[in-house]
Parts: sequence; structure tokens; C-alpha cells
Amino acid sequence: MPVRLLLLALGTFAMGTDSMVVAGILGPISADLDVSVGAAGQLVTVFALGYALLAPPLAAATARWPRRRLLLTALAVFSAANALSALAPDYGLLLATRVLAAAGAALYTPTANAVATTLVAPERRGRAIATVLGGMTVATALGVPLGTWVGRADWRLTMWLVTALGLAAFAGLAALLRGLPAPAAAPALGARLAPLAQRRVLGAGATTLAFFLAFQSVYIYLATAVHGATGGDADRLSLILLTAGVMSVVGSWLGGRLVDRAGVRSVLLTGSAVAACAFAALPWLGRSMPGALAYSVVVPLAGWAVSVALPHRLASIDPANAPLLISLNSSALYLGTAAGGVAGSAAIAVLGERWFPLLAAGLALAACAIAAATTRDRRAHTPAPAGGTVAAGAAAVAHGRETVQG
Repeated sequence: MPVRLLLLALGTFAMGTDSMVVAGILGPISADLDVSVGAAGQLVTVFALGYALLAPPLAAATARWPRRRLLLTALAVFSAANALSALAPDYGLLLATRVLAAAGAALYTPTANAVATTLVAPERRGRAIATVLGGMTVATALGVPLGTWVGRADWRLTMWLVTALGLAAFAGLAALLRGLPAPAAAPALGARLAPLAQRRVLGAGATTLAFFLAFQSVYIYLATAVHGATGGDADRLSLILLTAGVMSVVGSWLGGRLVDRAGVRSVLLTGSAVAACAFAALPWLGRSMPGALAYSVVVPLAGWAVSVALPHRLASIDPANAPLLISLNSSALYLGTAAGGVAGSAAIAVLGERWFPLLAAGLALAACAIAAATTRDRRAHTPAPAGGTVAAGAAAVAHGRETVQG
């Protein structure tokens, strides 16, 4: 495994930890800043919405920047924002620093994915993206529990931990990420945003939004869904969450290999269908520990395999605009995350605490249907384009496996 890929993954690990760990320290934040737990929870929403709204315009505005400079700038902004979060004297300033941190993450993650495709041979592009995205899954399994433990007495220590992770990635990439090709000459902002109006791009973004809306509407309320199995016991719930975190890492690793071998369409359709079946079965699986553990194995495996296929798909649609399109995927993912809490809460109110995962099953089937309607297999091999630009590397991501209907 190239060291530079691991350093890119360290950056996504820091950002994945930052985006999710606040949920684990809401109590200390609420007590320290004298706000309600609900208000403290808006820090998660603000980060997710900030990322979703900022990723595409920031990708377009920085299209002419050298990739190395862009990655380092993003990490510097992200690390500074978290340091300011640790020092924030009141709730209002803390909210502002979360938006700044989201801006750094929105700059970094799509660029890291695009750069990863230039560091390996064409037939290993899926695994390269899986490695970078693996930082997010490891954040779920390791970073969030660690950050929650560190911040149990003082939430500001968690922010300093995330700052240190960002600075470590900055130092490593500054030292080792050299010799990247210059970005291709970029058109004006309006021309770069034009792909966002294409039906096939919107279809890909809609697939991402629907799938992560389904995924997060259950994950956020997983304690409720498996209450029959845990009986409210924290140790049992921790085991279920730990299993889900570990299988997220495995799912990301497996997804990269399946995309390279079977193609994007196969992974999208199979993964979303499997997840839909698991969501539909959760009202029964969640009644016992064996069933809940089976769920925590199947859904992260399927879900994170799909999460690797989604940026592949967007990069293949318009290789010259790969960073912008991957940023669109990130935006749709974070919009799904932000809306998942609302959708899950509404489903609980309407369907009840046992049956609310049925909404997620329907949403996952909708994602599967959108993917089926807007993709088709192309088995003929398409040679990787010549040249060393990020665009050329992204073009090879599809590796002749999948094309998108216009």
C-alpha cells in the first residue's frame, strides 16, 4: 500500500472523526456552554449542511490550484477550525468554527479521492478510492469512540485530538506528496458547474442522496431499533456498534475490489438491494442479539461497498470534471446525513419505534431503482487515457465497466 495513499486516508480519518464525534460529546458541550442537548446537536447538522453546500462551489473555485497546494490548504483550514472550536468561548462562535471546519473538509475529501486515482495503476483505482474512503470508516470504528472517550470530561480535548490528526496528515503530505501533475486547464466557473445540470449527473447524485438518507435514518436511531435486543444495556449496544464499525472498514475494503472486478453497476444494485432487505428485516432482527448482530454485519458491508462505487460512477461521467463531480457526491452524502435524523424521527412518530426501519427499506429500494434506470454495463474494455493529469486518472476509474445513460 503506497504511503501517500495512507496519508490521504489519515486526512479523511480526521475529517470523518470530526463530522461524527460531536454526537458523542453533546452532554459535555451542553453543560459547558449552557445550551440544551438539542441545540448542541445542531453542531452536527451545521457541519453536514456546510459541507454539502460548500463542496461543489469550492471545487469549482479552486479548479486551477495545484492539487498538492489545495490538499495542504484544506488541511490547514480544517486544523485551524478545530483549534478554534477547542478555544470557542460560546455557542455562537463554536457554530461558526464548525462551518469553517466543514469548508476544509469539503475542499479536502473530493480532491483526495481524485488524487488517489493518479497514484496507482488503472486496474487498482477502485482500491485506491476505497483506501481514502477507508479513513472515514475507520473513523466510525475507532476515531469516534476514541474522541468520545477523550472528551468525556472535557469536550475541548476532543477538538484538540482532531486538530492533531489534521496536522499529522498535513505534515506527512507536505513531506511526501510531491510530483503530482498540474491540473488541466480549467474553464470558467459557469462552465465547470454546467455538468451539475446533466440528467445523468443528477441521477448519480440522487442515488447517493437516497441511499445515505436510508442508511442514516436508521443508523442515527439504531439504539431505538435494537432496543428489544439490548434491553437498554449499554454494553450490548456498544457491541452492536463496534461490530458495525468493524464491518464498515471491511465493506469499504471489499467494495474497492468488487468495483474493480465486477463494475460499478453490479455493486450499486446488489449493495442497495441487500441493504433494503436488511432494513425491512430489522423490525424482527432487532428483537434479539443474534439478529441485531447479523444486521450490524450485513448493512455496513453492503453500505460501504456502495459508498465506494458512488464516487467511481460520478468520476466516470465527466473525467475532466472529476474533482467537482466527486464533490457533488460528497454533498449528496452529507445532505443525506443531515436529513437522515429528520426522516428517522418522522418515521418513528408515524410508524413506531419497531417499524420505522421500513422507511429506510423503501428509500434503499428507491436508490436501487434510480441506479438501475441510469446505468448500464459496458463489458468492452476501455483503455486508460494517456497523460498524467487528475482528469486522466479519474477517467480510468470506470475501467471500462460502467457507463451512464444520458
